[in-house]
Formats: sequence, structure tokens, C-alpha cells
Amino acid sequence: MGRKWGALAAVGLVAVLAGCGGAEDTEADAPAAPVRPEATEPGPFFPECAGMTDQEVSEAFGMPPFTQVTRNSVGCVWEVGGSDGPSVTYSWYRGSPIGRERAGSELIGRPAEDIDVGGNPGFIASAASYLCEVGIAFGGDFVHWSVMYGNSQPTNDPCQVARVLAERTVERAQ
Repeated sequence: MGRKWGALAAVGLVAVLAGCGGAEDTEADAPAAPVRPEATEPGPFFPECAGMTDQEVSEAFGMPPFTQVTRNSVGCVWEVGGSDGPSVTYSWYRGSPIGRERAGSELIGRPAEDIDVGGNPGFIASAASYLCEVGIAFGGDFVHWSVMYGNSQPTNDPCQVARVLAERTVERAQ
């Protein structure tokens, strides 16, 4: 009888060990848990349209008066002649990596260069002499200015306009 119980114990031990091995295999085949981005310090607060007045944007842009202005808590668009005309766009991204915006610019043929505005790192990217964008990082946030003259004759260098607006945004950050 001792051998019988010993054999049963051995079989039981093998079953337990086999069960443990199977669990490990199942866990190894399970999909990896999603990677969560690291928490970052929030950047400063920006008032609506980065605190820019329509007059300030118009003066920097150097075009006829805007025919349409769209405003919300995270962005503004100033347009001349509707959606097909020249425009200036401001966007504020909370908790979003600036590198994704930069990579997007480069993917569509606008090589980005590093810049610094008021001690904040960023990038500037342009297409010929009709479009320029500037992104400025603030911790885990960033702001983005895009100046597009489209088919219109530029009255000012679009990168100079975007840079001036970015500098004013940094000065007014709260």
C-alpha cells in the first residue's frame, strides 16, 4: 500500500507541476499590457487664442482684414476669404508630445529645425515661402502656430510671422 500512495503522490506532484508550467506558457502567450506614457508636468495656462487680439494677428500677418475668425479653448483660426484663402492657426495641446507634430511635418515634406523661444525648445518647419509652422514645448504640453498664405502673394515672411506670434505666446504664458 505504501507504493500505491507513493505512486499517487508522484502522479499528483507531476500534475501540479505540469499545471504550473501550462500557466507560464499561457502567460507568455498573453498580449503585453499597453504601455502608458509617462506623466509629465503640465505647462502654463494660455488664454483663448494665446491672448492674441485679432488686430495683433492681422498686423503680424500683413493681409487684408480677416473675414472669419473661429475661437475655442484650445485653438483659433483667422481666415481671409474663407477656408481656401490665407490663414493663421493657433492650437494648444495639453499632455501631447510635440515630437509627434514635428514628425508629421517632416513626413509631409516640411523638414523641421530646432528652435528656442524664451527658453522653451521647439521646432520650425516651412514649405517654400507660403507656409510655416512653429511648435513650442512647455513640459508635457505644446503650442503650435501655422501661417499659410496659400496661393496669395505673401506680404510677410510666414516664418517671421509664426515666430513673432510664438514669442508673444511665450511672453503671455500664465
